[in-house]
Amino acid sequence: MTEKNIREILDLVAAGGLSPDRALARLKHLPFEDLGFARLDHHRGLRRGAPEVIFGEGKSADQIAAIGKRMLAAGVNLLITRLAPEKARAIKRKLRTLDYRPDARIGMIIRERPEVRSHGTVMVLSAGTSDIPVAEEAALCAELFGNPVERLYDVGVAGLHRLTANAELIQRASLLIVVAGMEGALPSVVAGLVDKPVIAVPTSVGYGASFGGVAALLGMLNSCASGVTVVNIDNGFGAAFAATMINRVGLGRG
Repeated sequence: MTEKNIREILDLVAAGGLSPDRALARLKHLPFEDLGFARLDHHRGLRRGAPEVIFGEGKSADQIAAIGKRMLAAGVNLLITRLAPEKARAIKRKLRTLDYRPDARIGMIIRERPEVRSHGTVMVLSAGTSDIPVAEEAALCAELFGNPVERLYDVGVAGLHRLTANAELIQRASLLIVVAGMEGALPSVVAGLVDKPVIAVPTSVGYGASFGGVAALLGMLNSCASGVTVVNIDNGFGAAFAATMINRVGLGRG
């Protein structure tokens, strides 16, 4: 249930086009709906500006489909992150209109294109091609949260000229999400070049001593460049949500 949905219901009641009892029936699942195995937070869109997002790992296809059906019935967009291809195929048999994006490991059903409510463009950079799945999760989620997004991939420190060749483009962004594995150096480099917020996303890409992304995480947390904020390993969704909150401040929505 979004703010727009509730305003429409209240306007109908005020105009006499909907009885209070019927309005109450539409609102009866606020603030949450108990599905037995999950409690679906229909109130989140009002509190946070975006509806609940389903984390696909650890849930069965049947559970995700059941949650998805109730979200769609509530009139909100459906977004499923960390969704494996085989699970997406099983869900699509129950939710026929599911749009699966394998590069981002995201499944979605968009009932209403999100309104652009941001101060400017979010740029998503990846250090390497192997970091693109996490970068795409961040980029796609940021778009679905109402941000204009630009992508700049495979511009890591092993070939710094690839980054500096795009310096003008980088400077135009309102904020930057920088995704990197290995030693996680790229966010520090980017933050040293721009006067915009930088959200760093460590990935689990790397050889043994990267410890599944811990090396990149620690490198980013210890950045000598000011203004670098760090989210958890592989958390492109978290970076996109944080970027959205920051990006709305320019419109007085933060």
